[in-house]
Amino acid sequence: PNVAKDLEEVVLSAQQDPFFRKNRHSNFGELGEAIKKLLDDYQKQTKHHNSSNLNTIEDMQAFMEKFPELRSQSHTVSKHVAIMGELARLVDVCSLLDVSQFEQELACSDDHSSHIRELMEKLNSPSVKIPDKLRLGLLYALRYETSGNINLVKSAMAKGGVPPDMVELMNTILRYGGTKARGPGLYGQRDIVSKMTKSIFSSVQGVSNVYSQHVPVLMDTIQAVLKGKLKADSHPYMPGSAYGEPKEIIVFMVGGITYEEATKVSEFNQQNKGANVILGGSTVHNSTSFLEELKTL
Repeated sequence: PNVAKDLEEVVLSAQQDPFFRKNRHSNFGELGEAIKKLLDDYQKQTKHHNSSNLNTIEDMQAFMEKFPELRSQSHTVSKHVAIMGELARLVDVCSLLDVSQFEQELACSDDHSSHIRELMEKLNSPSVKIPDKLRLGLLYALRYETSGNINLVKSAMAKGGVPPDMVELMNTILRYGGTKARGPGLYGQRDIVSKMTKSIFSSVQGVSNVYSQHVPVLMDTIQAVLKGKLKADSHPYMPGSAYGEPKEIIVFMVGGITYEEATKVSEFNQQNKGANVILGGSTVHNSTSFLEELKTL
């Protein structure tokens, strides 16, 4: 709402839009800062090339040479400011900062008494939207399948307005990715020494952003490949293949990849010049597309 007609639907292309190419993996806070800088830079340029400052023929020629670039930049600025405005509106209307932080905590930490209390508050809150209540319930089910109160959460979801077919997805996701179906590593199943080491390291190092605590299992797999520690029982080798330190790793996921995995792989490639990861999949999922696929199981 409240945007120009030509900005109601826009195309974002990394090939044609330098700003999008540079900031497509940025988080919400970083994107806001980048948009502000983009707008400030544009205002400086337009002020410098203001038509009221055209006092000589040379000034006019310079303005006309710059005009197509300024016009193109004007559209770019308007487009990204409109997108950021809509993102900010959705974040506010859907209480996404609060919901997202809790999603990260459910995915990254084990604290049932705190989590169940906050989950009940979220499920009873009218400011939390139905799709968000569903996601929180599913995350709870995956983490606390064997130690939590799944039936209590189902009842609270239904009372909070989640439709019965969506509540039923609690059972579906446990069949799909529960403890009996998934491989190791989703919640960092390690021996007690490595768990303690990681906990101590995290508390000393700190977490720079509560909205990006989660790291996909894929990144652990890539690190294991680089260190030659990938277990053959979970990732068998082709007969006769030699195993050394790879310079290029090709990952293809049947069933799809996520935008977070794509972001983390991009960050890895930028930080590790000795090895390059190529990531592909049968589709790129967000939570909506993944849940739609889950309904078909």
